[in-house]
Amino acid sequence: MHIWVDADACPNMIKDILYRAANRTETPLTLVANQHLVTPPSPFINTIQVSQGFDVADNYIAQQAQKGDIVVTADIPLAADIVANGAHGINPRGTLYTEQNIKQTLTMRNFMEEMRSTGQVSGGPPPLDAKDKQAFANTLDRLLAKAKRTP
Repeated sequence: MHIWVDADACPNMIKDILYRAANRTETPLTLVANQHLVTPPSPFINTIQVSQGFDVADNYIAQQAQKGDIVVTADIPLAADIVANGAHGINPRGTLYTEQNIKQTLTMRNFMEEMRSTGQVSGGPPPLDAKDKQAFANTLDRLLAKAKRTP
């Protein structure tokens, strides 16, 4: 199992949880971004800097993530791709993307994008808070524990 992070937009508080989890469970963690990232020294933490461009990091993760891997992203199209390939997706608020909810989530995302483009809706989600941070940590811990039990 491997943890992949769509790191360009991943909040630092979530990255900190991921760093601790990777070291605690000795799980490889790779942060993918189109900018240079500084991470704590660890044999389990790696960064990949991809070229600038729309969805370059997302495409890299979609190509690399394998069945059973964990992908941390708020990008719903990326989540749909990785779930279809058998990986687990988590957004920074702790929501687990599954085969059961990804189509509805993608449909809602597309609807809201259309509403924003016509000016009927503006703004985005509220900032992450302590409740979101805890929800993310709990979801990540459940997935890591499940992976340890599964041969």
